[in-house]
Amino acid sequence: MIHSYIITGFLGVGKSSMLTNTIKNHFQEKQIALIVNEFGEIGVDQNILKNVHSDVIEISEGCICCTMAQEFETGVIEIINKYKPEIIFVETSGAAEPFPVFMSLQNLGIAVDGVICVVDVKNYASYMDNPTAKYQVGGSNILVLNKTDLVNEEELDIARKNIIALKEKHDIKNTLTKKKVFNNYFVHTAEQGIVAKEVFEGSYEIDEIIDIANTHAEHEHTHDLIGRRSSKFSQKISFNDLDQLLKALPKNIYRVKGMVKLNDVAEPLIVNHSFGNVSFDELHEYEGDSILVFIGDDIDKDLDALSERFTFLDVKEEHHDHDHHHDHHHDHETCKTNADSM
Repeated sequence: MIHSYIITGFLGVGKSSMLTNTIKNHFQEKQIALIVNEFGEIGVDQNILKNVHSDVIEISEGCICCTMAQEFETGVIEIINKYKPEIIFVETSGAAEPFPVFMSLQNLGIAVDGVICVVDVKNYASYMDNPTAKYQVGGSNILVLNKTDLVNEEELDIARKNIIALKEKHDIKNTLTKKKVFNNYFVHTAEQGIVAKEVFEGSYEIDEIIDIANTHAEHEHTHDLIGRRSSKFSQKISFNDLDQLLKALPKNIYRVKGMVKLNDVAEPLIVNHSFGNVSFDELHEYEGDSILVFIGDDIDKDLDALSERFTFLDVKEEHHDHDHHHDHHHDHETCKTNADSM
């Protein structure tokens, strides 16, 4: 399974810096392909990113829009065939909306693990009246409040509340069903484009999922916002059983990754559930256990309740030396809880 992240945000908010720091700090061991806009704010994007062992592909025409979907998808296929990336990062133009990119990546069967909107908390008020900026916030499921080192705590709190209000007002919806595209979202902060790895929690390869399920060691995180537990299945289940489990997830469990064998599907499936949107891919010649890894905020009680309702879940207990609390509970605003995909 190829993972991807879309980085969006208005001109000058720090998208390129965040992208460079993210790859350099968190993904040195991964094969990364980078798609960046040739009219980005920083003219040395290519040289910077090549220095952190990434392949840089430029987007022609300056932005991605519906009329360019075929060209974009053709380019992504060429990237996959040439570079065999594990993770693809797409940085959109500051004047572009992220949703067409999201749709194109999904059309190609690529797991979109996050649509990240970078917001300048110092200067957001000067550009947030722009319709594109509103669509960028509304079309994302991860908000990164950048440049927090330039504001004080009170200013940051006001910015957070205002940006969350914009997110709620402009959250994109399926035009047919009127349901929100992203059933929940998460808010993070950053200084000078440096974000914690937890923003990207969940981009696992199959061997990493197996390792998580088989080890009883505590998984360290840089802060206490993210919890992670795994489950093996005590029996084979049907696709409907799996579907019902994913639809029953509470709002604070926002990612589920794993491999599942089903009674009524010939091949095992790779499950990728991110922020209420789910995709499945066939996994040929997999002989191992059915395993799901659950990722979210303060998930222990909810997983215990799920294992009582869905008896096939064998949720592994993890022992921690510290309690998991949400130091910024109001950061985590959520939308709907059912796992509807478009």
